[in-house]
Amino acid sequence: MSVKPVSSDVPSLDNISGDLKRLGFTEYEAKVYVQLLGMPPSTAYEISKLAGVPRPNTYSALDSLARRGAVLPVRENPTCYVAARPRELLDAIARQTRSLCTGLTERLEAVTPRTDDQYVWTLRGDSAVHEHIDMLIDRSTETVWIKAADHVLRRHADGLREAAVTRGVRLLIVLFGTNADEFRYTEKCSVYIHENNGVRMGTADNLFTLAVDYREMLTANVEGDVIAAHSKNMPIVTMALSLIRHDYYMAEIFARFGDQIDDAFGPYLRDLRLPSFTPEQVASFRKNTGLGD
Repeated sequence: MSVKPVSSDVPSLDNISGDLKRLGFTEYEAKVYVQLLGMPPSTAYEISKLAGVPRPNTYSALDSLARRGAVLPVRENPTCYVAARPRELLDAIARQTRSLCTGLTERLEAVTPRTDDQYVWTLRGDSAVHEHIDMLIDRSTETVWIKAADHVLRRHADGLREAAVTRGVRLLIVLFGTNADEFRYTEKCSVYIHENNGVRMGTADNLFTLAVDYREMLTANVEGDVIAAHSKNMPIVTMALSLIRHDYYMAEIFARFGDQIDDAFGPYLRDLRLPSFTPEQVASFRKNTGLGD
């Protein structure tokens, strides 16, 4: 069977090698492993030639890969190697990393002074922010309070469902959207349509606000330049809880007295909002509600 260098067939080889290096592979180990995936049982000489790795470095890489279970010697005289299946290898790395991180977390927490509650941590970028949101939801044990748009919540629906159904976490959601039932996973899930209409009014309503177990919070701008702030500082946590709590109050008040409120203050609280809005917020309000001057 004719075997070609992987680089001629895999345009994303650099990305794959880069990700393997993030998992602790050296550059040569990454090249050898990826090349060997497409080869039958092969000698170090054959692997070296196709991977473009010097032969002495190939021997060293194969020895290291064998110790971590990424390759397996299957024949002797000469020794031939095969690559471990990617899913099996990466699942094993994930388990080992998770176990290591769990143990290391406990040891580091034991020597860390309890001073982090005063800080506000900044996260930037879509992946970093949403991964952090998932982490906060995953470690919740009592309550998760959220104010967010439906399309944002859908990105975290699996974690929210798991928290509610499996761990019995109570969810309180103030929803920008129209279908509250979509997020009512159990009887412990309370979902309120924002101001009983679910319409986002100004730019501030692009924010995602989360409070977990009454102990920590995160608020994020999830559109455009994605950035978030996370804190366990209790005055800030209390402020986030108060924001969500008062929006829940408003949703219930609008559900019962909506017509009277519209008569007194205009649709969408227009007469209250516009005098206090910035020009940018006024423009957003008019666009989202369809209300002119």
